[in-house]
Amino acid sequence: MIIVDSEADTPALTSYTVTDVVTMGETMALMKAETPGPLAHVASLSLGMGGAESNFAIALRRLGTSVTWAGRVGADSLGEMVLRELAAEAINTFASRDETAPTGLMIKERRTAEAVKVWYYRRGSAGSRLCREDVPAEQIAQAKLLHITGITPALSASAADAVSYALDCAKEAGTMVSFDLNYRAALWSPEEAGELYRRIIPRTDVVFAGDAEAAMAVGEAQDPTDLARRMNELGAPQAVIKLGADGCIAVVDGTPHTQAAVPIRAVDTVGAGDAFVAGYIAEMLNDKDVPQRLLTAVRTGAFACLVPGDWEGMPRRIELDLLDSTEPVSR
Repeated sequence: MIIVDSEADTPALTSYTVTDVVTMGETMALMKAETPGPLAHVASLSLGMGGAESNFAIALRRLGTSVTWAGRVGADSLGEMVLRELAAEAINTFASRDETAPTGLMIKERRTAEAVKVWYYRRGSAGSRLCREDVPAEQIAQAKLLHITGITPALSASAADAVSYALDCAKEAGTMVSFDLNYRAALWSPEEAGELYRRIIPRTDVVFAGDAEAAMAVGEAQDPTDLARRMNELGAPQAVIKLGADGCIAVVDGTPHTQAAVPIRAVDTVGAGDAFVAGYIAEMLNDKDVPQRLLTAVRTGAFACLVPGDWEGMPRRIELDLLDSTEPVSR
């Protein structure tokens, strides 16, 4: 295991660093077309990275919360790029470099000005080979919160086992757990996902889902509030339903809350859900009340939509009020 110290210029063996939050999952290299049109006719692609858990980690860190990302990358240039980007964002990184599997890759095709198609090349990737040896058990035990998504257990049997082990570590230590269902149709069926969601939700303190994702776990309901209540009944005391442009609804300790979305002209919605979750978690760990958690969540999510890319538009806390500004130029 190579531990990458975010304070160092290059990967080095170092001691464990305690952070408020630990998250784990797959971060992939990302190539994207800058102009609309079929990928076959695109002359060049830009290179970056992306992944739900690292998007969340970057958003959380920019809001001032310390965070560790745990995962596995290939012993290749793309893996080095991923780790350098995370280090540049002051993310503490617990990562192994897999000598026998490549870093996963995704390619964004802008088929039209509005429609984006993402192609994934992750089968047999280093990230899909995540296992319990990659879980930072000591850091989870000392953290305030462990954050997981439904993407990671869908990658492979070993990744699912790693998530289960991380949940065991959190429970034994009394560390809170947040869970974003984050369904990916390319990885598994709604039935398979729903079965696993129903096993994980009772082990969490706060769960996030879109309305369609929540229905996979608890069945169809008349409205989002009912979906949240059903997830409460499964065992999660805080359930938050993300509704995109319609805002969000949460039921926390039996009390419902609603929050309207921030009206914006979206440029790229990828990463908005991860940003939303980070905003809520950052305020929860700062002991803010539920309305403030939801307000910061929708603001952070809105910011992520204003810039092309999965994580580049994540705001810093001092920038959140810019959404209220009527002046286009700050002096």
